[in-house]
Amino acid sequence: MFFLTFGASLLAGVINAIAGGGTLITFPSLVWLGLDPVVANITNTVALWTGSFFGAIGFRGKFKGIKHLILPFLIASTFGALLGALILIITPSQTFKSLVPFLILFALLVLALSEPIKRLSLRFSQIYVHPFIPLFLQFLTGVYGGYFGAGIGIIMLASISLSGISHIHTANALKNLLGFSINFVGAIVFLISGKISWLHALVMMPGFALGGYFGAKLSQRLKPSKIKAFIIAWGLFLGLYLLLLK
Repeated sequence: MFFLTFGASLLAGVINAIAGGGTLITFPSLVWLGLDPVVANITNTVALWTGSFFGAIGFRGKFKGIKHLILPFLIASTFGALLGALILIITPSQTFKSLVPFLILFALLVLALSEPIKRLSLRFSQIYVHPFIPLFLQFLTGVYGGYFGAGIGIIMLASISLSGISHIHTANALKNLLGFSINFVGAIVFLISGKISWLHALVMMPGFALGGYFGAKLSQRLKPSKIKAFIIAWGLFLGLYLLLLK
């Protein structure tokens, strides 16, 4: 159990830093180990913040020139994540279980369309975009991230691009920082829920941390296309499998 949990979180941390979609590895792993879907999702979020935090540290040299954007985006992320986490806590386990296949397929769709989404957001960023729009999109991303979270990296890159950031490594730096804020706020809310499997969470935290840090370093050297293709294939299989079980 410990090797699977740690290995899944390590791999997911690398994947999140490079391409996004690591939750499609860790969440089903926790469910396969016998956790209730809501407990698995909450446990994953509680452990996940370490990956985003150390991923942001791995990109720490890329924050120059965007310091004026950090606070507004953090505020939007925080309030969105707070709302999403509260909604998850009050969602009955059976209802969430029935939503999981659709949430996974949505995350898969976002990941598969990541390149067109990036190009479209960059094109829009070349025309005037009211500053409220990317912040509102980030708020909605925070809501989704606090509730489930798979694929939020790609959605965040779209809202970040709309704010005028076109360099991929700079965008990834801010994405990891915002991902940390969403997962950390969710973790704080979930601490009072009594639905955390601490044994799994404590094993996953160092895995996410190591994967996030080294994934950030690797992402500046490697193309994420092969990792993304693997995640898309895995997510499609998983989403359709769970959908057929309904």
